[in-house]
Order: sequence, then structure tokens, then C-alpha cells
Amino acid sequence: MAQDKLESTYRLEDQIGFRLRLANQKHLELFAEHMPEATPTQFAILARLYFDGSLSQNHLGRRVGMDAATTKGVVDRLRGKGWVQSTPSKTDLRRLEISLTEQGRAFAKGAVKRAQLISQQTTKKLSAREAERLLALLGKL
Repeated sequence: MAQDKLESTYRLEDQIGFRLRLANQKHLELFAEHMPEATPTQFAILARLYFDGSLSQNHLGRRVGMDAATTKGVVDRLRGKGWVQSTPSKTDLRRLEISLTEQGRAFAKGAVKRAQLISQQTTKKLSAREAERLLALLGKL
């Protein structure tokens, strides 16, 4: 009987995961349209390096919310594109420092501008206040 009650009140459209997936799907479509040269995860790495400068690979991964294996894979692909370089740390030779190449810095500079447009398009149906509130609420999850 409790199962029937749950089933009768459950609506997929009212579930946070469903709504987040739809919003993310729309955002990814816009991202692919406006920045086909990089994936969102690649852009996250590039943007973090653009604004923060050289970081250890471990710290870089933490700063963009990626595990070590994912970070390594993304950095390897970016290195293959000539956008990042790895050098041994001057303070700890066991650590690799990741930084943008000149080509990577030039790409990141333009990509940041495109990312702002993508974010604006993602939230275009929201008022500025609603968009701010959405970001604040998502930050609490």
C-alpha cells in the first residue's frame, strides 16, 4: 500500500536529478556549438591554469573537482594539442607542475570569453537574480 502511494506521487519531471540532467544536456549542447575545440573538462583545466598559473597536477585536479586519473587523462590530451606543458617542480622533484603553453594561453583567453556567452545562453530564460540564486543553490549541493 505504501508502495502504491509512492508510485502515485512520483513524477520524474519533479526529480532534481532529472532536471539537473536536462539542464546539463542543454548546456553541453551550447558548449559543443560554441567551443568545438575543447570539451568542458578540458576547458575547466585550461581556465584554472589561465587564472591561477602553474599548478601541480594533483592540486589542479582538486581545484577543478576531478580525480587523479581523470586529471592525468585530460592533461595528456591537452599536452597532445600543445596547450599545456609539464615540468618537474622546483621544490619537489616527485611533483609535476602543469602550465599553459603560449598557444594554450591564447586559446584559453578566447575560450573564457566564449564560456561567458555559453553561460549566458544557458540561463537566458532566467533573470539575473534568478541566475545568481541558481548558482548559489547549486553551490550548496
